[in-house]
Amino acid sequence: MDEWHALDIVTEARRQQHTACVTTEGAAWLASASAFPRSVEALWSARPTAPSVLPCGTAFDVVNLPALFGRRVLERMWSSGPGSGPVAVHRGRVLLLVLPGTAQRLPALLRWEEWGAAVPPMLCHGAGDAVTVPALYGLPEPGPPAGACADGPVSRWVVAPDCRDPWLPGADHLLWAIVRTVRAAPGKTASSLVSPPGTV
Repeated sequence: MDEWHALDIVTEARRQQHTACVTTEGAAWLASASAFPRSVEALWSARPTAPSVLPCGTAFDVVNLPALFGRRVLERMWSSGPGSGPVAVHRGRVLLLVLPGTAQRLPALLRWEEWGAAVPPMLCHGAGDAVTVPALYGLPEPGPPAGACADGPVSRWVVAPDCRDPWLPGADHLLWAIVRTVRAAPGKTASSLVSPPGTV
């Protein structure tokens, strides 16, 4: 299974409840992340099929996970937890849009967890950071889409923003999903994460 097929991360029923394209209200919420939302909206009007760079820390933070692990975390959030807020894929990574402040809290919480050392490399983008988000309204037509490769688009929405005040998971929700995902991975045991006394 290639990474793009692996990123079909929500069940068909869940997928029907969400849109892969940003709604007008969702675009207004995304633009609110910028200090100049009207300028961002004007740029999107001119280039609605181009990815955008938005600052983190006001409207949302972003937790950036490797593709397969991100898929598993989202499956856990949807099957056993509260679900997710907007989610994107960019260059083989899963971008979870989360509550502001999560980027600072989550790494600290994971350091306290016995399973924290088993979490694959993740990036947390908060205040002072910026991230690239997919195009608002899909890919240009016809022909091969800009920013696409043989396996699929470089950037796309999995769950696109569809309202002015989307629910966003916080550090506690993500900690729950990440720890349970790591614990469920085959061959993972807590004891393998702890070095025996007297070893480096």
